[in-house]
Amino acid sequence: MSLHQSSGRWRLGLALSLLTVLLWGILPIALAVTLQILDVYTVIWFRFLVSFLLLGVYLGIRGKLPKLEQLRSASWKLLAIATLFLGINYFLFMQGLALTSPTNAEVLIQLSTLLLGFGGLVIFKERYRLYQWIGVSVMTCGYLLFFREQLTNLITAPGTYMLGSVLIALGATAWAIYALAQKQLLQSLSSPSIMLIIYGGCALLFTPLAKIKSLFILDSFHLLMLVFCALNTLIAYGAFAESLEHWEASRVSAVIALAPIVTLISVAVVSVIAPNWIPSENFTSIAILGAGLVVTGSVAIALGKAN
Repeated sequence: MSLHQSSGRWRLGLALSLLTVLLWGILPIALAVTLQILDVYTVIWFRFLVSFLLLGVYLGIRGKLPKLEQLRSASWKLLAIATLFLGINYFLFMQGLALTSPTNAEVLIQLSTLLLGFGGLVIFKERYRLYQWIGVSVMTCGYLLFFREQLTNLITAPGTYMLGSVLIALGATAWAIYALAQKQLLQSLSSPSIMLIIYGGCALLFTPLAKIKSLFILDSFHLLMLVFCALNTLIAYGAFAESLEHWEASRVSAVIALAPIVTLISVAVVSVIAPNWIPSENFTSIAILGAGLVVTGSVAIALGKAN
């Protein structure tokens, strides 16, 4: 089986990756507000359904809906894998989050970006130079410093905390499998066509779990936050999928590894502007040093020239 090759338009791939980081970085704030009223499965279902409908209308207007010939040439096995594992990622992450803490979940879910990066190296035969491997080490050390307290809590945690952590780690693995399947599917389908099928499939998966009636009792503010979450899903995953068309998976993964830092910076800002939305986070000097190392390592990996 031939493997997908990136277009080589790395600047576009970088820009799309940075857009994904920004949107995924601010998403947890809107989710935290929305989850004050709705359960997690209804939120997930709504995000996928709205993304499916809006993307379907957009592609229909532009005459770019996937044609029957394209669907026949696509690997339905890979489409099923991508859809199923993205749904599994959402399910396991939410279940794990209920058993641990948000910050611990933020640490462990970053396994997904590391697994995506190594998957790009192994499956798609991408290559790092020596200083890019040094960048991987620097970024890993940065995360260890940044989340030192959370990692200590994980080591000394009770059974339910450990179970939640295992579920999140499995969710991260599921996301990496989805992303690698998504990249290979780009050989036969455009990224919007792939995402349309995945959005629709995931919406169907979560329909039995959604409490649809609860949507009709939302006030205007929480409804606005919910709509923002749905639009965030549509744009962020669209940008991520397209970035894989133009750039290596190992480099995309290095950039999106910055998302947790964007999240925590956003939390710090919003907790000052609107403290009733979300509690503040306190950063030690070691955590700030760790954040700097993560940024440095990520830049070294993403912008280094390939062999």
